[in-house]
Amino acid sequence: MSASRRSGTTDELGPDEPGEPGQPGESGESGGSDLLAALLDGMDAALCAFDADGVVTHWNREAERILGWTAAEAVGRHGFAGWAVRSADAEEVQSRLMSAMHAAGRQVHEFALVTKDGGRVLVRTQSAAVRGPDGKPAGLYCAFSEVHAQIDLERSIALSEALFEDAAWGVVLIDADLRPAVVNAHAARALGVGRTSVLGRPLGELLAQGVEDLEAALTHVLSEGAPPAPAEMWVSLRTPEGERRRCWRSGFVRLASPLAEEPVPLGVGWLFQDVTEAKQGDQEASLLRFRANQLRRAGHAAAECEDPAEAVTVHLDFALAGFADHALIDRVAHSSRAAGEEGQEGAVRLVRLAATPAGAPGPSMLTGAAGLPVRYAAGHPAVQCVERAGSVRADAGSVPAELARQWALARQWPDDAVHALCAVLRSRGRTLGVVTFLRGCGRARFERSDTVYAEDVAVRIAAALDLADAAHGE
Repeated sequence: MSASRRSGTTDELGPDEPGEPGQPGESGESGGSDLLAALLDGMDAALCAFDADGVVTHWNREAERILGWTAAEAVGRHGFAGWAVRSADAEEVQSRLMSAMHAAGRQVHEFALVTKDGGRVLVRTQSAAVRGPDGKPAGLYCAFSEVHAQIDLERSIALSEALFEDAAWGVVLIDADLRPAVVNAHAARALGVGRTSVLGRPLGELLAQGVEDLEAALTHVLSEGAPPAPAEMWVSLRTPEGERRRCWRSGFVRLASPLAEEPVPLGVGWLFQDVTEAKQGDQEASLLRFRANQLRRAGHAAAECEDPAEAVTVHLDFALAGFADHALIDRVAHSSRAAGEEGQEGAVRLVRLAATPAGAPGPSMLTGAAGLPVRYAAGHPAVQCVERAGSVRADAGSVPAELARQWALARQWPDDAVHALCAVLRSRGRTLGVVTFLRGCGRARFERSDTVYAEDVAVRIAAALDLADAAHGE
């Protein structure tokens, strides 16, 4: 327990000594004294008090912990001279402390105090006057802590403020209900909302996709602690222009109250950085390597085929892997080619040459031995591809499944096709046909990079098809 001199200015800092037995107010005054002692000893900061003459009147347990002097040894001494400071520093320390009685507000100083075992501790003090009933200074109190502890606290506060103001990555504090409690400027821009409008809202209102994975990660951190490494999470943001897909490299830390005896989760600190461009670049580079490797492997395999027509299906099968769900090769009928070479205009007729199985996956098969034209309507993507001698892309669009099925069947394609890419087959200045790649609803539509790859495959298929025609004496 802290000790105090019950005299002088002690009345300003706590109640007087309890009266003699039987005197009024005995119980209340004793309880007030005990309460004051409990409050002083429960403080996280060291605290001592002086009366108007500079005599120590109060000394709490934190002061005892820092300097080693007990309350019984400290209370009643005049200033710090001869015990808590060096003799050479005593006069300066005393004058700077006592000056707080006549100053407005608090004064902050740093002193080197002496511990009971003879060591020295640099402390930072905050002193302020204690005034009596007449308003005149009756003493002062001095709260102090070790400078390194104070600096650590200031650094922590400065770090928090910097993270929420100037950080180049998103910082979000998530409460125990998995709702944002504090959001820094970078995170607000990434989420596309204001810093205050996002507070307290469910994550599902901010993210269209990926919210389940994010909430699962937050729940895991609350129960198990921070993961050992950052996690890359793909999410879709709701924006006025539609959904925007982003990849965030995220780190998580569990926040616990430092005031509780046992760690009580206050929430999760979520730090993230947008790495969408880098991830997309890595994916594109990996895809290019895979496709280049497929072209090389297809070239080696086709070189071992005795029949050039077989090499056509080899190129098609290697191209299909990871690229499309179905593929068709239609060649221009002989009459259409002859009319075109003579400068005559006529309807383009295409004969099916090869196709992948419509049911279970398998290698492409040569078909069309009868030479019957495929029933393509005018304006069919494959017909347009031959007429333009260039690639054509087509999509069923955002329609119900039954309408998408009708769209595919009307174009003589498998009923699960929703995306199509037609590339022309040309060799020695002639249009030989068209190769069509088809994707189902589980895949994305064909992009420009897909068109470039399909055209590379078409060049190899056209060369093999031209060689087959020459080998068969056309």
